[in-house]
Amino acid sequence: MPAHFGPRYIGPGTSGWYHDVTMMIVSYETEREALQQYLPEPLEVAETPLVTVTYACNKQVDWLAGRGYNLIGVSAAVRYAGETEQLEGDYTLVMWENLTDAILSGRELQGIPKIYADIPEHRISSGRWDCSAQHFGSPIVAMSIDELRAPTAEEIAASAAEKAGRDNPIGWRYLPAVGGYGQPRHEITTFPSATTIHEAQVGSGSVNWASLTWEQNPTQFHIVNALAGLPVVAYRPAIVARGSTNLVLPERPTRALK
Repeated sequence: MPAHFGPRYIGPGTSGWYHDVTMMIVSYETEREALQQYLPEPLEVAETPLVTVTYACNKQVDWLAGRGYNLIGVSAAVRYAGETEQLEGDYTLVMWENLTDAILSGRELQGIPKIYADIPEHRISSGRWDCSAQHFGSPIVAMSIDELRAPTAEEIAASAAEKAGRDNPIGWRYLPAVGGYGQPRHEITTFPSATTIHEAQVGSGSVNWASLTWEQNPTQFHIVNALAGLPVVAYRPAIVARGSTNLVLPERPTRALK
């Protein structure tokens, strides 16, 4: 949109490659019933009720002519049991980004629930990594990772085993009826990508959600408070990584699940 000017330019250099990505990833187990209430049918909480918060500082993005943006996404480990397909993956509960162009394309084309926030670049001090998001001048979330070290062979093997068969990002493409009245259109989507990790460390992480009022963040306070209400049962080892990502895979295109 606006469609009357034609589609966005696609040509040499407008690939899906993000050549320089720095990530902070913190995962924690929560309570099954608390998490299930935020999953649309036919999604169910996976065997382990796991929430993952991911910060990404994206630079050298091809489709942005080398520019970049930052994001903080929250996902849940789920199972999808459709009429003809069954798979495991990570359902995006919400993704904050600080660039409108990325928000619009992700929402309209992939069904990722993206919304805006101010997300400064991460900070590193005395070996501790920090990132945060704010909106309307009020905090949303703060995440930190410290005590970083090289991963052991056992940790690498365990991480690979956990991801096997469930590298399926999942979204919910929900389009309300015009004016908000009538039947909405919605479909569960998957939007595969490929990430190459150049270096990674593991450490101890924590996520601190704000508790907000309508006056502080009138359009998002209910989202932040819902995430803050998910109990943290146990943290998993946190990850800091640098690498590159390709969001356009012709052999595994974005599609609606059946």
